[in-house]
Amino acid sequence: MRRIIILGSTGSIGTQALDVIRANRTRFEVVGLAAGTDAVTLAAQAEEFGVEHTALGIAESEQLVRDVEADVVLNGITGSIGLGPTLAALRAGRILALANKESLIVGGDLVRDLAAPGQIVPVDSEHSAIAQALRGGEKHEVRRLILTASGGPFRGRSRESLRSVTPAQALAHPTWDMGLMVTTNSSTLVNKGLEVIEAHLLFGVPYDRIDVTVHPQSIVHSMVEFIDGSTLAQASPPDMRLPISLGLDWPHRVAGVGAPLDWTRSQAWTFEPLDDEAFPAVELAKTVGRAGSSFPAVYNAANEEAVLAFHAGALSYLGILDTVRAVVEAHEANDVLSLESLAEAETWAREKARALIAR
Repeated sequence: MRRIIILGSTGSIGTQALDVIRANRTRFEVVGLAAGTDAVTLAAQAEEFGVEHTALGIAESEQLVRDVEADVVLNGITGSIGLGPTLAALRAGRILALANKESLIVGGDLVRDLAAPGQIVPVDSEHSAIAQALRGGEKHEVRRLILTASGGPFRGRSRESLRSVTPAQALAHPTWDMGLMVTTNSSTLVNKGLEVIEAHLLFGVPYDRIDVTVHPQSIVHSMVEFIDGSTLAQASPPDMRLPISLGLDWPHRVAGVGAPLDWTRSQAWTFEPLDDEAFPAVELAKTVGRAGSSFPAVYNAANEEAVLAFHAGALSYLGILDTVRAVVEAHEANDVLSLESLAEAETWAREKARALIAR
């Protein structure tokens, strides 16, 4: 039986993880739960699963990870504030089931240097798909990683047509319901840009061998192309409980966690090239990733500020990426990477973004 700590237990990832565990009580035991501010839901979860150890806020979450004996820590926190708990889980020797992509992207080599081989198991559906497909070949046999993107609510639209996009339209994702920040990031493809950086950090594949293709059906979650011309893809109906279950018990599969595809039914899957002119976030993310150091932290922090400004009516939709690009171009990296230098870079990026938005 695997002992599990869930960080962000009241959010989307956390509640779906508890769905998986609820149906597999003899396989998993919840030994710790942490949430941001929702103490009422946290208490109800702790009572249902018989959990003695709970935490509210980031500092308590880190302490929980350090103090409670566990096999797996599922980091389902949203945003770069998840970096501290990620580092705490790795230092404590836990398997890190990582849904909090920002902590890896912002932490970069701080996280990679701390992690033992196989200690980080990706929970994002795209990276879980790649991890599954990579089991079909050796590392030296990999030619390319191909991440799929749904294209969001604005697939096929020109850059000019996006000038009038409203916050409500940006939140109308055709496939996923992921909260304000992630859903908006999916519409701008900033989320896919972050996932490209995450793929590079997780799998060690250079940026020029990581591509994005638009797949509106969201059935193929990502692919690995090998040197012999073959491509392995992981396909399943869009349901996060499948990659979550793999994160909890990697490399073992949990029976019945998701519904299979119906191969007796006629269906069509399509793949389209990414329009970099209308959606420049992915190419900007590759530039940021190649620069490394604190640049990914600045990219992420500036975007968070711009998204909040957009939803507050202080910035246009196209202004989100324009702001992020301007902040990135103005940034001068600190050569010494540490929690302190990353925090300083994030603070600078947020202040710079606010100043640009105020103009």
